[in-house]
Amino acid sequence: MIGAGFSGLCLGYHLVKTGLADFTILEKNDGLGGTWRDNTYPGAACDVPSISYCFSFAQKTDWSRKWSPQPEILDYMEQCADDFDLRRHIRFGVEVAAARFDERAGLWTVTTTDGDEFEAEYLVSAVGQLHRPSMPSVDGIDTFDGPSFHSAAWRHDVDLAGKTVAVVGNAASAIQFIPQIAKQAAEVVVFQRSPNWMVRRNDRTYTDNEKARWARHPWRAKLYRWWTWFVYEIQFPAFAGWKRASALYRRLATAYLEEAIEDPALREALTPDYPVGARRILISDDYYEALARDNVRLVTDGVRAVDRSGLVTAGGEHVDADVIVYATGFRTTEFLVPMEIEGRGGVRLRDSWTEGAEAYLGLSVAGFPNFFMMYGPNTNLGHNSIIFMIECQTAYIVDCLRRARAADARWLDLRPEVQRRFNDEVQRKLGSRVWARVERSWYKNAAGRITNNWSSTTFEYWLRTRRADLADYTLAARRTDERPVSDAGAAVSARKAA
Repeated sequence: MIGAGFSGLCLGYHLVKTGLADFTILEKNDGLGGTWRDNTYPGAACDVPSISYCFSFAQKTDWSRKWSPQPEILDYMEQCADDFDLRRHIRFGVEVAAARFDERAGLWTVTTTDGDEFEAEYLVSAVGQLHRPSMPSVDGIDTFDGPSFHSAAWRHDVDLAGKTVAVVGNAASAIQFIPQIAKQAAEVVVFQRSPNWMVRRNDRTYTDNEKARWARHPWRAKLYRWWTWFVYEIQFPAFAGWKRASALYRRLATAYLEEAIEDPALREALTPDYPVGARRILISDDYYEALARDNVRLVTDGVRAVDRSGLVTAGGEHVDADVIVYATGFRTTEFLVPMEIEGRGGVRLRDSWTEGAEAYLGLSVAGFPNFFMMYGPNTNLGHNSIIFMIECQTAYIVDCLRRARAADARWLDLRPEVQRRFNDEVQRKLGSRVWARVERSWYKNAAGRITNNWSSTTFEYWLRTRRADLADYTLAARRTDERPVSDAGAAVSARKAA
C-alpha cells in the first residue's frame, strides 16, 4: 500500500481483522496522516462534522468541537495506528517512484526514489487527491524578496505580526486561515479569482455532558453519526440539479452574505455568477467577517506578475507585500503523479488515461491486475464524508482479495468492457449534475472532463461496492508449482536494486 493517510489506515485495519496481515504500507514522509499531517496552517479544520470524520469501527466520542481542528484529527489517526498495531506495517521515509507488473509471476515490483525494490502480489494506491500543491503560473513568482509559500507548506517560522500579507486564492484553505492571520497582520490583501458560495458552519464546542453521554452510551454517538450522514445525503438533489434544492441552498448562502457584509460593493464582489454547488460550497463562521475588517482588502483583478516587492494585477496596480501566501489548491486531477505505473504488456497508466483518469468504481483499471486505488477517479464528494467512501472501498478491496484467494487466482484483471460501461454511465450522469455547469473547477481536468466527483449518492456507491463480482474480472490460475508470496512467509519482500 502506498500512503499512510486515512485510506491506508482503514485498509490496514481490515486486512489485519480479516487475517490478511502480510502487508506493508510505504509512506514517503516521516509520519502518518497524509493531508492532515501536511496542512498545518492557522485555523486548519475539517469541513465535515467531526462525528462523521472518523472510522465507523473507531468512533471517536470526545471531539472538542462540532468541526474538528487539524491537530485533533492527526492525533486521532495516530491513536488508531497505535490501537490497531499498524505502525509495525509502515515504512516511513519511503517514496515510490514506479511500479511494474510481471504477468507471468503475478507480482508487482515497486521501485522507490532511493532505488530499493519491493515485490508484492497486490498493489494499492492510497495517496488520495490532496497531496500535491498547485502553484499558479505567474511571471516572476520566484523573484519575490520576502517569504512566500503555499498554504499546504505553512512557514510557522515567519512572523506575520505587523506585516502586509498578500493571499493569492480564496477557497477552502484560505477562508480558514485568513480570519486567523488578519488578527495579527497589519494588512491582508486577498486576491480573489472568483467568489464562492458559502454557508454558515455553525461551529461550537461540545459540552462535557455530551461527550460523557457518548462515551457511556456509544450507540448514541453511532446514531448521531448516521443522522449526520442522512442529513448530508439528502442534500444531494442540490448537486443533481433539482431547482428547488438549489434555490434553498442559494437562499441560505445569500442570507449569510447579506447578514455579514454591509458594503454593497463588497457584497456584489462576493456573489458568484454560477449555480450553487458547481464549485465547492464553502463553510465558515468568520471569513466574511474577516473581509469586513479595516485591515483586510479584497482584490478581484487577477494577478499578472510577481516582482521583488509584491504583486502586479492584470489592471496594472502594484500591491506591495512583505509576505505572499499561495492558497491555490492542489493538483487533484493528476492521479498518482509522479509515479510511473506499468501494467500488462508494459502499458503505462498515464498512457491509458489520455482523456482523463478513470477506473471501475474508482478502484480498478483494466490492464493493471491486482492493482487498486483508494479515493481514486470519480470518488470525491461534494455533499458528504469521504470517510464513508473510503470504508466502502476498503470493503470492496478486501472482498476481492478473499475471493481471489478462494479461487486460487494468481491475479485478477478488470475486463475492459466493464470499465468502459461503468465510466460511460458515470460521465452521462455527471453531464446533468451542477458540476458540469462551469467551464473550470478543481473537479475537472484541463479538457473539461469531470474526473474527481462521484456522480450519485453515497448510498448508491455503498450498494455497488458492498460485494465484489469476480465475473467483472479476468482471473489467471496459479501454476501448480507456485505458492502465494504470503504462503512463503511475507506478502512483501524487498531487495536493493542493482
